[in-house]
Amino acid sequence: MPIMRVKEIRETPSEERSKKLGEFRTELLRLRTMIKAGGSVENPGRIKELRKIIARILTIEREQSLTLTKANGKSAKKK
Repeated sequence: MPIMRVKEIRETPSEERSKKLGEFRTELLRLRTMIKAGGSVENPGRIKELRKIIARILTIEREQSLTLTKANGKSAKKK
């Protein structure tokens, strides 16, 4: 899978992001399992890349959930 940039992650809908997050986690688990089994990985840098992509997706999800809560909190105070 190609690298996802922050801009691309922000533009994708939440459901699709969750789906991609699951795919990246599955791929990372597969690569880690291959290493633990004593095999070699064709691209060892991919593990670091996957970890970063997963962290980016989780960070953006958290940012958006916080902005939604703040927006809901402000509207509730005005009423």
